[in-house]
Amino acid sequence: MTRANVARPALDPRSSGTPVIVASGSVPVRPPARTCDTGANLTEGPGMSSTSERWAIRHPRIVDWWAGTWRWVLLAFGAVTVIYLLLDRGAQNGPMMALVIAAFVVAAALTSSKPLAIVLFAMPGLLIPQRIGIGGGDLSVSDAALAAAFGTALLLGQRPYSRPLRSLLMLNLVYQFATFFTVLVNPYVANTVEWVHAWLLVSGALIVGWAVGAAGYGRLALSLIVFTACALAVLTLGQAALQYASGNFGPAAPSWPISMHKNFVGTVFAFAAIVAYLNPDWVGWTRAWSRFAFWLLIAGVLVSQSRQALIGLMAAVVIAVIRRTHSGRSRLLLLLLLIPAGWLIISMVVEQVQSQNQHNSVFQRLDWFREVYHFWREAPIFGHGLRYWYQPGNLGYQPPQGELEVLASAGVVGLAAFVVMWIGILLVLWHIDPRFGTLAVAVVFCRLVQAQFDLFWVAAQVSIPFVIAGICLGAMAREERSADEGIGPSAQASSRLPSGAMR
Repeated sequence: MTRANVARPALDPRSSGTPVIVASGSVPVRPPARTCDTGANLTEGPGMSSTSERWAIRHPRIVDWWAGTWRWVLLAFGAVTVIYLLLDRGAQNGPMMALVIAAFVVAAALTSSKPLAIVLFAMPGLLIPQRIGIGGGDLSVSDAALAAAFGTALLLGQRPYSRPLRSLLMLNLVYQFATFFTVLVNPYVANTVEWVHAWLLVSGALIVGWAVGAAGYGRLALSLIVFTACALAVLTLGQAALQYASGNFGPAAPSWPISMHKNFVGTVFAFAAIVAYLNPDWVGWTRAWSRFAFWLLIAGVLVSQSRQALIGLMAAVVIAVIRRTHSGRSRLLLLLLLIPAGWLIISMVVEQVQSQNQHNSVFQRLDWFREVYHFWREAPIFGHGLRYWYQPGNLGYQPPQGELEVLASAGVVGLAAFVVMWIGILLVLWHIDPRFGTLAVAVVFCRLVQAQFDLFWVAAQVSIPFVIAGICLGAMAREERSADEGIGPSAQASSRLPSGAMR
């Protein structure tokens, strides 16, 4: 057989890439048309497509989707019912406990097909601070969701970790090593538990975020976080409307179905607003949705009247302006928003100072600072232990300022490591690709600024920004890996061509 007589595949221009067999001197022969079990011809020629044929193709898929959805709804309902009945007498906040375990059961069932289902199910749970427990235990929904997600991410997440992520984990390890001395010097259970908990809030959250970002679920995970925050913002605005109607113009926060504190919802709204405002191109939200979410969350921050949330949001806006991720007009608009926000903060503080009420937040904080300072002088090197305020004979409150809390808890050794950790984290995030690093450094810096005016080691308020930073690092590593493997848009398009087509 000569070279001219060898059959070779070619592309029929009338078939949009369908391969045909062409032999030398012969007429091209089209492969037989494919049909589905409904008998509809799937080979579409000019004028042959019809609505009935497309419906015949899509109908089985729709039926399967609805059947699968119904099965999972029934499974979730059954899990909630059974678990609630079992825990009704022995659990704190039984209904919430039932919902958490039911979500875990459903996510675990999905793990066989979606390995990171538990991690994705945990994203909305990170924003729920309500306490759950059995037999006197005390655990927030946010902590439970983070722990379940961390276990899954550690076992099923992609490896190796990127260099920036390893640097962040090492910086957190420096802090953990320094605070280990206070665990040894102050041997009580809460100290040890909080030492592990603090590591989970930083390193565990980074690993959780990395897992979903590296697996390609970065957009979905951020969407779940922002959508949950928007739902809480709607509840907060509804509560504010009820208060204003009765003449109460004080801070607003959801009271139903879950009671939350104004400073908690304010900081959570600030984190989500940063994500919605920056809207990185690799997330790909529409401009209309991101703007709607941003202004809804800003309204939630304002009615909550959380000063530290407003200050943290202003700091994040400054980061975005410096990094120049938006147009000049957008930056100017956000900078103009800083003026009324700053005026609101200053006016609230001046009003409290002028009132000379020794029990308002300004004067109360000054008293707390003096008391914590004198308390720290009793154990200046290694501090009094993490969560010392739960121990009899100590100050019975958590210091309302980040560095002061670490100083009293872990002494000057812990504070030095805390400062090193935060400076290092900000430097690492600042020097990565701005497409990913701007969002990461903005939310983390927002949290650091918030901690200058309120509590620092609060579960969700620490874990959420580090989860978001981990998502950014994972998404960046995924894109770099795809570029190294040559899987760009053109390569992906060519990979979808029929196997017999010429490339």
